[in-house]
Order: sequence, then structure tokens, then C-alpha cells
Amino acid sequence: MRLTTWLADDGPAVGVLTSDDRVVRLASAEGGLDLALVDGRLDDLRAEVAGLSGHGGRELTARAAARAIPLAGLQPLPALEYPGKIVCVGLNYRDHLEEQHLEMPDRPLLFAKFSNTIVADGEPIVRPQGTRALDLEVELGVAIGRTARRIDAADAMACVAGYLVVNDISARDWQGSRAALAPGERGDGQWLRAKGSDTFFPIGPVFVTADEIADPHALRLRSWRIPGAGPAAGSRQPMQDGSTAGMLWRIPELIAFVSRQITLEPGDILSTGTPAGVGVFRDPPVFLEPGDRVRCEIEGIGSVENPIVDWTAADAT
Repeated sequence: MRLTTWLADDGPAVGVLTSDDRVVRLASAEGGLDLALVDGRLDDLRAEVAGLSGHGGRELTARAAARAIPLAGLQPLPALEYPGKIVCVGLNYRDHLEEQHLEMPDRPLLFAKFSNTIVADGEPIVRPQGTRALDLEVELGVAIGRTARRIDAADAMACVAGYLVVNDISARDWQGSRAALAPGERGDGQWLRAKGSDTFFPIGPVFVTADEIADPHALRLRSWRIPGAGPAAGSRQPMQDGSTAGMLWRIPELIAFVSRQITLEPGDILSTGTPAGVGVFRDPPVFLEPGDRVRCEIEGIGSVENPIVDWTAADAT
């Protein structure tokens, strides 16, 4: 199933996407996808979609077609707006290590984000006071649909409900990246605020169930900076162009590693790392400025695009 989320007049809504860019709202997902996963209602969604057509909701029955509404104009919500946990993986792509001249770690590098970081497609990413080095990271988000506790990698994929597009925004100077620091300046190495500040985790509105993706380790990931000023204003400037095939630790291995000590529960998100091409390791470095837009896209899933605003502008609204 390809599902999308939006803000309806009566609250969060979830619908199945059709082949002609329309959407049919699903009664079995009332309250949002987060709650549906927590309540174990994914099979209820499947049954409702099956009732709309015999082709995964893409070719509607006449009755279902009468309920379809245009996707354009709907106010998107994050596919998962209130995950219980957001577990992120750093340094999980070989080419991303190579652009930093780093050796492969002995084990996955984990960090966390919280719900304060989540914004929807189209909502602003706020550059906080004190940083001047915002960067982007397109990542495949894995939504957990079944409790994973001390699970083996061979069994881990059964715990995956689906996939979404996420953007791991980072303040590189706070993180301590040398290329983001002025001469004599030191970063504080605080990954929590460098990656966990408000608005630092945009999530796209589309949720694709696991059965829809034949191989989650063969998906193209791309990102762009869209400058707000200068001679290239308004044009897409390519940043990352990679594949999930470049993961050092694949999804089953990550779930197994995390779940040894941290129980993954329905509605949690596992963010699986980013490929090469981020701004801080370019020559010269490229950072996101107020007025810019940033777009992240994953083949077979969708995209998330957001404007960058300064903290003073955000406080004024």
C-alpha cells in the first residue's frame, strides 16, 4: 500500500494513493498512522484497501472512485507524527565514510531524535541562534510495526511495517565538524542539540508498506539545495545521489543490533543513515541559508521539501 497523511477539517487523515494522484480516506486509520501501528491495525488498513479494489487501491471500484479527492491542495502531515522513539544511525554508508576519510566503525553508531524535531513537508526548518552551518541528510526511515526485542537479524524484517522519507538536519559547527568551524573555534560535540534541535527531522507524508518495496536495499536517494538568493536562486543544486545498496549495516542487522538493549515498538522510526554528498564535506562547504529550500527524495517512496528560516523570523510568526 502507498498511503499518505494530511490535515483534514476534523483532524489527521490517512488515505490510499491512487495512480492518478488522488487519495481515498481510510476509516480504519482514523487518528493517524502512529496510532494505527500502535494499535496493530495495519491488517485492518489492508482489508479496507482490498475492499476498494483488487489492485492495492490503484484501480478503484466505481463506489470508491466517487470518494477519491485530489491530492493537490491537501495540507500534508508527517507520515508518522508522534513516534515513540526515533533511533538514528550515523556513518552507515561507505561513500559517506570515504568523503570524511574515516575507517569503518566496529559497530553501528546510534543517536536519538525526539518529537520536537519533526516537521511536515512544506513546513520551515528553523536555523537556531548560534549556528551558521546547517546541513542536510536524506535518509530511509523504517517504521516498526511489531515489537522487536533481542531479535535475530534473520527475523528482523518481519518487524518492519513500512518506509518513509526523512531528512536528518544537522548543525555541523555544534557537531564539531572541522570544516564548519572558524579558525580557533571549537565545536562542542553535542550531537543532541546538533541533530536534535526543533524542526531538525522533516518527514514526508507518504508511507509505503514493506510488501510494496521489493528490496529496500536497492533504492536511489537524492537531495537538493534550492538557493533563495544569488545567480542560481530557485534552481535545484544537486547534493546527494546514492543508493541504499551502500549501507554498511542493512536493516535486519540494524534492528538486531538496536533491539539487543533498546526494545523497538510499533510506531518507532529507525533512520538508517545517509550517503555521500552532504554540504560540510564539499570544497568549499555548502550550508543551508535562510531563504533556501531543501528537498530529499527516495525512489519508490516520495519526497519531503522544506524552506529554511532564521530563528528570528520563526519567533516573529
